[in-house]
Amino acid sequence: MKTFSSLLVSIVITVWIVAIAIVSVQNAEPISLRFLSFQSIQVPFGLVIAFSAGAGIIAMALLQPLWGIAGSSGRNSSEDDAEFFADDDF
Repeated sequence: MKTFSSLLVSIVITVWIVAIAIVSVQNAEPISLRFLSFQSIQVPFGLVIAFSAGAGIIAMALLQPLWGIAGSSGRNSSEDDAEFFADDDF
């Protein structure tokens, strides 16, 4: 099952990389980003998308372990399963 999930993740990442490459090639005109009163230099639109996707992947990779620590409240999954599958006789 672990190899299937690794394969699925690889396929999803590959599709995203191909999509970013296609959008980059089709949108090569330079743009500048504006935020409040700040403005960036002229960069190709595809490069902005590629950096944004890379920053998102890195941010999620850094945040996932923190969510795992915060999500576990000292109980393991077997206790949760035992409560979920308990038979109630009414």
